[in-house]
Parts: sequence; structure tokens; C-alpha cells
Amino acid sequence: GDAGSRALAGPGVRTCRDRAEPAALPPAPLGFTDVNLNSRNTYEVSRRRSAPEHLPHGGDTTPAAPAPPPQQPPERARHRLGIAGAGSSFAEFFTRNFFTKRTKELKPAVQSAPGWKLFGKVPPRENLPKDSKIIQQEYEARTGRMYKPPGPSARRKNIEFEPLSTTALILEDRPANLPAKSVEEALRHRQEYDEMVAEAKKREIKEAHKRKKIMRERFKQEENIASAMVIWVNEILPNWEGMRATRRVRELWWQGLPPSVRGKVWSLAVGNELNITPELYEIFLSRAKERWKSFSETSSENDTEDAGASVADREASLELIKLDISRTFPSLYIFQKGGPYHDLLHSVLGAYTCYRPDVGYVQGMSFIAAVLILNLEEADAFIAFANLLNKPCQLAFFRVDHSMMLKYFAAFEVFFEENLPKLFLHFKSYSLTPDIYLIDWIFTLYSKSLPLDLACRVWDVFCRDGEEFLFRTGLGILRLYEDILLQMDFIHIAQFLTKLPEDITSEKLFSCIAAIQMQNSNKKWAQVFASLMKDNKEGDKNHSPAPKN
Repeated sequence: GDAGSRALAGPGVRTCRDRAEPAALPPAPLGFTDVNLNSRNTYEVSRRRSAPEHLPHGGDTTPAAPAPPPQQPPERARHRLGIAGAGSSFAEFFTRNFFTKRTKELKPAVQSAPGWKLFGKVPPRENLPKDSKIIQQEYEARTGRMYKPPGPSARRKNIEFEPLSTTALILEDRPANLPAKSVEEALRHRQEYDEMVAEAKKREIKEAHKRKKIMRERFKQEENIASAMVIWVNEILPNWEGMRATRRVRELWWQGLPPSVRGKVWSLAVGNELNITPELYEIFLSRAKERWKSFSETSSENDTEDAGASVADREASLELIKLDISRTFPSLYIFQKGGPYHDLLHSVLGAYTCYRPDVGYVQGMSFIAAVLILNLEEADAFIAFANLLNKPCQLAFFRVDHSMMLKYFAAFEVFFEENLPKLFLHFKSYSLTPDIYLIDWIFTLYSKSLPLDLACRVWDVFCRDGEEFLFRTGLGILRLYEDILLQMDFIHIAQFLTKLPEDITSEKLFSCIAAIQMQNSNKKWAQVFASLMKDNKEGDKNHSPAPKN
């Protein structure tokens, strides 16, 4: 039947009959006021139950539930049926809408009226959730204090110093389905937010002062460089041999070379003991290009085993060059494939492998060649590169001469213990030897470990003082971070020294380098290293086998 189909349809579902005959339903009696307006189905069932005599009689229509007893007054019956009392049928029980949807438009007319739940009445709600404005007014009336929270525009005035957007959420009101903030809580949140904004403002001001200080130092440095450039160009370079060893030039050298004369001073300081000419560079470059071309083609099958082995070594060296170039100063994007200096770096390294096949290519060379290319022309960069790697220290490391490398490490430890005894003992307790961190520094001349501009300044003084300054720089780095390193274990020390902080400045580093004394028992670096070499030779003689008769 019609009423039965409505009962089975469930809450919130209208049957076809409901949509077809809306005008057949009489208006609700004036006495029926306590209904659930969120469920139209329940409302209609209640109307039909309260006035069954108005329902249309048809052959296919059956009542949803038996009519109330005739002896019961109609008003009481309407009240019981409309509220789903104890005598309700199962059909009416299932047509009740237990989980009504919240709607903003429909609100109870009298909030203090008793509500209803599944099992009996709910007592009137005396403490209803109050609006925040009402709570604020009551608080002001009770305390006599006026509080006017700033509007959104006022809160966003200092947008420069405002913390992250999520921080400001503490000022927002809670959603409507949660209890409203009390005035005390709102005041506390406002105070916390103001404190966070004040801290952010302090940090911003501090950073702004720091930036201004850096800019002032940079401007001062540029002025010094400009004035120094005039001295270098007009006075020092024209009289190089006579002035290079003077105290004035050495002090000016320590402050850093102007970029415009850096390459020229490096070339003069490194020298050209190998007498390499630009024409010789072109010869070795053409050989390298022929080798690259031959390696790109199929290898000859008639090579002997020895020749095949040497070809394999050279091919591996060229492949290593290709791989290392892509990893040279990757943040600059100028030496990678397609960059402006990719082919140039490839040419210098390839020509060197042909010029010094006894050394070949070793990882780390690409950084040294790249720094020279940034400051010199192609041929001049090759000449400086070949002569620089011919120095005793570089030759020992790039040839991987273990005995010589150990002597350099031993000399370094002598001055390490002299200058930083506490850190030296800390390293000893973890058996942390210098080769763990020095090899990378020496192989790349600090160009990989330090920022490029700082590495160039290290190179400036290295060209002035020689290999001693490389190890002095290493001690300066350890002195700069001594307090941090003393708190670390073996793994963290190795990781830290492999990847130094990027915020290291030249002023801090060079002040630490200046504090390093390269003297031990009145012996300088060269004397300490020579004594180690002498002791090693005597030890070799003592351990040499006796001659046979």
C-alpha cells in the first residue's frame, strides 16, 4: 500500500505516490508543533497518523499502522504519534530519522524547549554554547576591562615579520561544532602570537643587520681590491723579480689577489720549469684528439697483449676524464656537457694524459684544471697545470707514492700536535689518521671542499708559500671547528671534514690560519720534513739485507 511503501522506504525517501499527489494532503493541525522538520518523511507519516480520516481511500492503499483507539482524545493521540511514543509501530520506528542532517537554515524555534531522543525525553539545555561576542561582553561586564581584538587587516600589518601562515591559526575562532574559546584563552593565544611575531621580528632584524654587515664588508673589500689592482698592475708586475719577496708585496699577497691579475700572478709564481710552450700544448692536444677518435672506432685485432693492456689503461683514463668532468663544480653548470667550458676542460686534461702518460689522469685533477681555466687562457692554463702537478707534493700524491705520502702526513701531525694538542689527542683516541681528510684536500687543493672564492684565496697564498701552506690551511680548518670536532665521534668527524660548512668565510678561516705556528722546536716545515726523510733513509739502511760473501 501507499503508507506501507513509505514506511519501507526509510527516512528521507519519497515514493512515487508522494510526488504525484502533493495536494491530497490536508494542512497540519495547529496544535502539532513539536516535529522533526529535518525529515520530511517522518513529518508526513505523523500527519497521516494524526488525521487518518483525510487519507484517500483506494483499492491499493493500506494504512501504515492501525488507527489509535477511539476512546483516546485526538490531541493526545496526535502528540504521541508525532513524537513516536511507546505505542508506535515498527513501521513508524523505522521511519524515524535518527541521524538527521545538520542544516543552517532550520533551527529550533525555542532552544530551551525539551528535546527528544530514542529512549525518553532530554531535559532542557540550560548551558547552551554561547557566542564568543556574548562571552566577551559578559567578561567585560564582570571585570570592567575592555578588549578589542584586532581585525584581520590589523593582524597582517607587519607582514614582513609575520611567521609562517600556520602560526597565525592560533588567532582563529574554533569551528561552529566545537566549544567557543573563552576570553581568557583568546587573550592567552593573542599573547602567544604576539610573542612569536616579536621573535620573528627579532630574527629578521638580526638577519638584516647581518646582511648589511656583509654588504659593508664586501664594499670595503671591493675598494681594497680596486686600490690593490692599481698597485699590482703599475708597480709589482712590471718589477716582478725584484719585488715579489718584499714584505710589502707579501702582505698585499696575503690579503688576496685582485681577480683581474690573479691568473697572471699564479703563472709567474708557479713558473715554467718544464719549458712548455703553447705550440707544445697544441701538439699534445692533437694527439689526444687522435686517441679519442681511435677509441671511438673498433680496436685493431692485431694488438699484442702488452699493447692491449696499455690501450685499456688509456681508455679507462679517458673514460674517467669524461666522468669526472661532469662532476666538476656541478653547481656552476659550466663544465658539464653543453656548458661553455666543457670542451676546454676536456682538452686540457686529455693533453696532459698524453704529455705525462706516467701519471695519467687521477681523480681530483679536473678541479685543479677547472680553477686554472677560470683564471687563465687555454694554453696558459695547461702550462700552469703541468708545472703545478710537477711539484714534489702534488707529484707524490698523484703518483700515489705511499712512502712519500706517509712522510707528509707525519710532518702534518707534528704541527697538529704542536698547535692543537687537545684535538690531536681526541683524533688519536678514535685512531683518526690525517689521510682520511687530507687526501681530498690535497688532491683538489681545497677547490672541492671550500667555496670557490675562498679556495682561490687559498691558492693565492699557496702560490706564494708553496706546499707548506696547504698543510697550514688544513690546520686552520681544524682550529676553526675545534670546538665542534671535540664533540664528535669518528664517523661524524670524517663526514664533517669531507663536507665542510658552506657558510665558512675567508676572514674567519684566514684568522685561524694566521694563528697556526709552523714551527716545532725551532724547526720550520721544510726542516721537519727533511728530518723525516733522513730518518726514513737511515731506517732503510738498517733494515737492508747484509751483503753476501
